[in-house]
Amino acid sequence: MCNLYRLDAPANQIAAIFDADAGPDPWDGGYVAPARFGPVITGVQRRRIVPRLWGFPPPPRGDRRVTNVRNLESPFWIGTLRHPELRCLVPVTRFQEWSGERGAKQQHWFSVPSQPVFAFAGIMRDDGEIASFAFLTTEPNTLVGAVHPKAMPLILHPEDYDVWLQADWAQAKRLVAPYPSQLMAQASS
Repeated sequence: MCNLYRLDAPANQIAAIFDADAGPDPWDGGYVAPARFGPVITGVQRRRIVPRLWGFPPPPRGDRRVTNVRNLESPFWIGTLRHPELRCLVPVTRFQEWSGERGAKQQHWFSVPSQPVFAFAGIMRDDGEIASFAFLTTEPNTLVGAVHPKAMPLILHPEDYDVWLQADWAQAKRLVAPYPSQLMAQASS
């Protein structure tokens, strides 16, 4: 489960890549972890960058923020997924997965070399006073699956950004598939 990613680009560069209004977001690059703020791109009519907290509040019987959404058929998520205005793009420069046993874990970073900044498919909620987001996961491709065999973030192709942000759920759901391994790179740290 991906619980750390980097976005090493300032807000104005992100805005240019995603054809979005940078707004007042002061993002100047760095890492994003659960319960930290990171920029997301929203907009059914016009894209804009807004800061949101990564992770929805824990469910009634949980004790951890929900950062990744995998069961897309769950009644808990389907209401959000059906509304394009509640979907977002999560800009990323690389994401991290762990391998190995406790005490000897190793970080593995994954990127998309042809896209210095790429996007995960995300969803948003406003729970109480907190504007939060999470991103979807899917079955892993062979590259990510060698490290984390359960899931990987749902990476979108640039030509699919508008579909994710604007289309009805039946059409947007067709984007749920592993990103091609051959378009990605891995580095250990």
